[in-house]
Amino acid sequence: MPWHRKDLITLEELSLDEINQIHATAAAFKKILGRSVKKVPALRGKTIVNLFLEPSTRTRLSFDMAAKRLSADVISFDAAASSTTKGETLRDTAENIRALGADMIVIRHAASGSPLYLSNILDIPVINAGDGAHAHPTQGLLDTFTMREHLGDLRDRKVVILGDILFSRVARSNIHALSKFGAKVTLVGPSTLVPRWFAGPGVEVTHDLRGALAGAEVVMLLRIQHERQATASFPSLGEYTSMFGLNKTRAGWLNPRAIIMHPGPINRGVEIDNDLADGPNSVILGQVTNGIAVRMAVLYLCSGGQPENVIG
Repeated sequence: MPWHRKDLITLEELSLDEINQIHATAAAFKKILGRSVKKVPALRGKTIVNLFLEPSTRTRLSFDMAAKRLSADVISFDAAASSTTKGETLRDTAENIRALGADMIVIRHAASGSPLYLSNILDIPVINAGDGAHAHPTQGLLDTFTMREHLGDLRDRKVVILGDILFSRVARSNIHALSKFGAKVTLVGPSTLVPRWFAGPGVEVTHDLRGALAGAEVVMLLRIQHERQATASFPSLGEYTSMFGLNKTRAGWLNPRAIIMHPGPINRGVEIDNDLADGPNSVILGQVTNGIAVRMAVLYLCSGGQPENVIG
């Protein structure tokens, strides 16, 4: 079916068919990225503005590279040197960017709902690159894309998300995507960071690490989101690691072929030991690589491209 969405705000609103369209388009772009010439003219003449009002390394660079691989012109917004420091509103900033001729805005913002707000104001595509603790749709897309590369069909696969669920937009986006694929999702961590109200159809909440990891085919580690916590959610990082950090012994509870994932940045020695982050079961760097292809797909589709027109 043809792609018809102008914006990408959440995965909750996408159908499984739409997610499959993005993944299929990303797979075609990933083949192109494996060539000696990694660039296509799909968005030549378009200008994409990366409006990042929160710190970012992987996501910002990934969107920047994805746009350039599509031959778009890219402008990265420096919040510290902009008029936002003088009190300019998000709406005025975005409308001025549009008036300057931007064809698309990729936004990261600390306030949940900011991308939706802009999408309702602007007549150009708005892509959510992370808003507060609400959503990070392209991360959920690249994570499930990576899982499918290694596992194939995700239906009834046991996927564990371990760590700070309460403050994680990555966890929320992955839950929405994995639920659509029919995966069996287990959320585990301290009770202060993994509240029971996350449980639902296909989603289990537990605070028993060994039981959660037993036989899991995917484990995704999440860092502690200190910047979003007003108060401490556990006594110390050392105590968190002693109870919930993934080490060699605990990795032995997983399915032997289980893949280990992390959206980054990694706090080594806290949520995961070095030998596991860099070990043979880790696909963490593969997630980063897949992020470029997935974001190429999102930029291409929301700019009016159609999946069948990509030649991989």
